[in-house]
Amino acid sequence: MELTSTESPQGLSPRLSRFETGGRKVDWTDPVFLLLLAAGAAFAMMRVGGIMTYYDKAILVGAVPVLAWLGWLWRPLRALMVAVALAAGLAVMSYHGDLARADQAFLLKYLLSSQSAILWMCSLFFLATACYWIGLVFRSATGAWLGTALCWSAVFAGLTGLLVRWHESYLLSPDIGYIPVSNLYEVFVLFSLITSLFYLYFEQKYDTRALGGFVLLVISSAVAFLLWYTFDRNAQQIQPLVPALQSWWMKLHVPANFIGYGTFSLSAMVAFAYLVKAHGQTRSAAALAPLFVLGVLLAVEPMVFRQSGLPAYWTTYAGVAALIVAGILLGRRALAERLPSLEVLDDIMYKAIAVGFAFFTVATVLGALWAADAWGAYWQWDPKETWALIVWLNYAAWLHMRLIKGLRGNAAAYWALVGLLVTGFAFLGVNMFLSGLHSYGEL
Repeated sequence: MELTSTESPQGLSPRLSRFETGGRKVDWTDPVFLLLLAAGAAFAMMRVGGIMTYYDKAILVGAVPVLAWLGWLWRPLRALMVAVALAAGLAVMSYHGDLARADQAFLLKYLLSSQSAILWMCSLFFLATACYWIGLVFRSATGAWLGTALCWSAVFAGLTGLLVRWHESYLLSPDIGYIPVSNLYEVFVLFSLITSLFYLYFEQKYDTRALGGFVLLVISSAVAFLLWYTFDRNAQQIQPLVPALQSWWMKLHVPANFIGYGTFSLSAMVAFAYLVKAHGQTRSAAALAPLFVLGVLLAVEPMVFRQSGLPAYWTTYAGVAALIVAGILLGRRALAERLPSLEVLDDIMYKAIAVGFAFFTVATVLGALWAADAWGAYWQWDPKETWALIVWLNYAAWLHMRLIKGLRGNAAAYWALVGLLVTGFAFLGVNMFLSGLHSYGEL
């Protein structure tokens, strides 16, 4: 630990302006932020403590040091948390305890109700994707900067929407109220937010916006699904939880699980960028064929969402996505020059998978404990459990091959990209094609 005093080093003065731990500076704003978090938790305890279980209160208290630590590790999170708290607080006050005001009060109807905020999130993510690509293709610093600003704005809108949705569920009835991570609509919002936050962290850490267009493609795909799911299935409606989900375990298991899904998806898109750069000078069509096939598979995968025939929405989506993949590969030489070095791309890919694997492991253990609590058995080879194990084994093998066998280069990138297909099936395919104990998440 290095101490920095306002006086001479020999003085050992207690008047310290800051100290440094592990290379990260800690100053007066850190305890202030911790106090703000503690005050917020205390306020929540006073307002809704009567309907919270012992476990809910423990999670709330435990969240205070965790959020303070995250805010210390990455300072932009502080501004985001404060802004989201203020916006969500304004929305809660605007309701006056009446859910009908969502369609009456101007701020709620157009900005701060959960549905309005989440639709803003969707629009902002699409705009951010476009700006990132404008910045990359045309070497526009302004375009790239706008991509970052819009991405942060989308995260702000989405987090606000989730918090307000949480309040709205209690306005329906205290017996219905729940944390909004229980169905496909809510977890797609969560997935988009987690993936974008991890991307924004890596963007700042490596001081490059060149990957924004690639990573935002997978987020835009999630947003496209979310919009279809909203307008085709009316999925934004808040419904009572099924008995299996009425558990405090959900508050821990689902976020940990989607940190895994989000970082695995991020790593796949970074792997795509790696392969584009690695093949930047390649002229052989045969060498590009595997990458093109993988890209098209990922582009047309959502077409399986059809229920009868082939909906025009997903046909159009698949066509546009396939054109984007083809355009990226055709312009690979110019793009390769503007992407970070292969070493940086490889490092981001590895760190994203390492973080995702750690959280996915924790989520799997928590899921087993939840299953024992709900169904009396830790593991029953339910399709969702089986595919979660397949995902875990896939990335365990990837990390083993990297750390023990030195896996690097194109092979590691192709493996990470294939991993997105595996993860995508575990996330959605199981819900669509296989029935089991997790059928409450089906389409």
